[in-house]
Amino acid sequence: LLQLVTKVDDPNNKLFVFFPDEEKVDVKTITSYAEQMRQQEVKRAILIVEKDISPFAKKALAEAQPKFFVEVFKESELLVDITEHELVPKHEVLTEEEKTQLMQRYKLKDSQLPRMYTTDPITRYFGLERGQVVKIIRSSETAGRYV
Repeated sequence: LLQLVTKVDDPNNKLFVFFPDEEKVDVKTITSYAEQMRQQEVKRAILIVEKDISPFAKKALAEAQPKFFVEVFKESELLVDITEHELVPKHEVLTEEEKTQLMQRYKLKDSQLPRMYTTDPITRYFGLERGQVVKIIRSSETAGRYV
């Protein structure tokens, strides 16, 4: 199964979602997906696998990384919506304009903001890239709401 989706506010920003039939994805499958992405001029994709991908397929993905960005998820990781869990605070991805306002308001540099790992489940859920800023809203016993 294969789906091509676009962003509502930017129709040029396309994303493939691949659902391979194989239980364990191999290099041949990865190269065929990369070829489809090249033909359609798509730079980002999500690969949803049943179990795992072979070590050689992981290597093929790493080699394709400069041209294409492919995020791999296991089906088991997507069974629960992590943003709806009671212990996970609300996350909002800021636009470039909102990021600039935040940096100017508090006289900050990029290096002064807290970091999130690329392997963080929320980072993967939102498909965040380096340099993007996320506003986290937590409930607080003393302040009521903490941003």
